[in-house]
Amino acid sequence: MFDKSTWIKLPRDVVVGHDVLDELDEVVANLSVTGHPLVVTSPTPDCIAGDRVRDALASVGPAPATAVVEQASFDVVSDIVARARDDEAGYLVALGGGKPIDLAKMAADELDLGFLSVPTAASHDGIVSGRSSIPEGDTRHSVAANPPLAVVADTEPIAAAPWELTTAGCADIISNYTAVKDWRLAARLKDVPYSEYAGALSELTAEMLVDSADSIKSGLEESAWIVVKALVSSGVAMSIAGSSRPASGAEHLISHQLDRTVENPALHGHQVGVASVVTAYLHDGPNGGWREVRDALAAIDAPTTAAGLGIDDATFVDAMTTAHRIRDRYTILGDGIREAAAWEAMRYTGVAE
Repeated sequence: MFDKSTWIKLPRDVVVGHDVLDELDEVVANLSVTGHPLVVTSPTPDCIAGDRVRDALASVGPAPATAVVEQASFDVVSDIVARARDDEAGYLVALGGGKPIDLAKMAADELDLGFLSVPTAASHDGIVSGRSSIPEGDTRHSVAANPPLAVVADTEPIAAAPWELTTAGCADIISNYTAVKDWRLAARLKDVPYSEYAGALSELTAEMLVDSADSIKSGLEESAWIVVKALVSSGVAMSIAGSSRPASGAEHLISHQLDRTVENPALHGHQVGVASVVTAYLHDGPNGGWREVRDALAAIDAPTTAAGLGIDDATFVDAMTTAHRIRDRYTILGDGIREAAAWEAMRYTGVAE
């Protein structure tokens, strides 16, 4: 007897484009949220768009309160939860890059409240996904949470954000290429549940970025438009899968290990981008798709070498050979790869200079 079921949680509205911040009031009205909003942001996004967001929210309901965060941690999540309860907040609005969005997402989940995602940078697919990434000590935790009720992504401030944030977002999407390969491998060898729909959507999103890499340029709103749509698509794939599998494989494990071992790690997207070059090689060998991954990263000015991440080759090799210990997730790394294999992959692909 067939008894399979699934529950897919997706944003109700996704609004992307030029000056869509001016439509925030209409989005909020359509959601029928009630009570005082709490805006969770950080200093720079607050300066860029805080007043516009607060004015829009006040025009359709009670005046919002604002929580400005400097760091991301579980303690800060607790502080936001306490602030929301003190203010009797009815919903949260996350304004900024990955840090405010991840914090607001976790706080909203703990409070059982909805939240809106208003990104000012396209640095990773957390703007729409049901996952939060929070650092704690020398590691980083990926935590399940509800996706936003709505996403309002204005391409004007996103295009004006530091270019490295956009290239990190692009690299994060391109790394879906190897994440899906790992997911299929785990399905074949470990009977891990696999969604053809989510896998195909994630792959298509990565291919779209690879095919568009030459046209993604700094300061162009059209480029911001392409990247944000890809980030939304990647987040939707994770919601369909009910896990981060469509966008997180061995390349993310390597990045998390670098976060633990490097004093000043590079941007998350840049780390997973470089790691996806070597994991693509591990999957398919010398004649596989690693060149397309590397060339797409180079086209958008994202790092393609360990040195480009600001680390030495030996540190990257160490991350490759120990990353399988990060979490119980089967990938091409298996139960660990030998140091000689890591060096071969890095040297062949040029990740080691």
